[in-house]
Amino acid sequence: MVGFSKETKVHIFLFILVIAVLVWSVIKPAVFMTWVAEVGPAVVALIVVVATYNKFRLTNLSYFIIALLSILTFIGGHYTYAEVPLFNWLKEEFHLARNHYDRFGHFLKGLSVIVIREILVRKTPLFKGSWLTGISISMVLALAALYEIVEWLSTKLPNAKKVAKDFLGMQGDQWDAQWDMSCAFLGAILSILILNGLHNRQMTKLDDLKER
Repeated sequence: MVGFSKETKVHIFLFILVIAVLVWSVIKPAVFMTWVAEVGPAVVALIVVVATYNKFRLTNLSYFIIALLSILTFIGGHYTYAEVPLFNWLKEEFHLARNHYDRFGHFLKGLSVIVIREILVRKTPLFKGSWLTGISISMVLALAALYEIVEWLSTKLPNAKKVAKDFLGMQGDQWDAQWDMSCAFLGAILSILILNGLHNRQMTKLDDLKER
């Protein structure tokens, strides 16, 4: 990678890692159509990120979050969210009522608030303050709710009961959608509280590099 900047090398490494996990995930997934349903949106998002890379460069933090969330999605798509082995082990070891990989995944999806925040800062007049935070968190909640609606609609598809069941991943919990949205909400709040300063510094650094 001679000739590439340090930041670009980091981005290339993250991209290669994500593609490697994607390739692994498509090899003998538990249910192929469930894999398609779970992984499809993440693949589309990655295509958009790659297509806009030169025109709209994000911070390292945002790219790390995108890579992490993509990998989590690919793992869930490979095994189905209710059957991820590590979380099955945790379920048995600690006598839990369910496999909590989906809860863990939705909590970490709250990290997407940082990516949303960055887009708002750089593409809208919302540069700082409570409006920026409030709208960023609200957008995470809106996306979480949209995902739950899509999951619900999947149960209405004819001849797709097995795929819909795996995609929905309720594991017998009638409040699964509410739990998932609450986890994303909590994850978004904590992400803002913990990563806000680091994110601001990286955006300032990125702006400085563009001005040179």
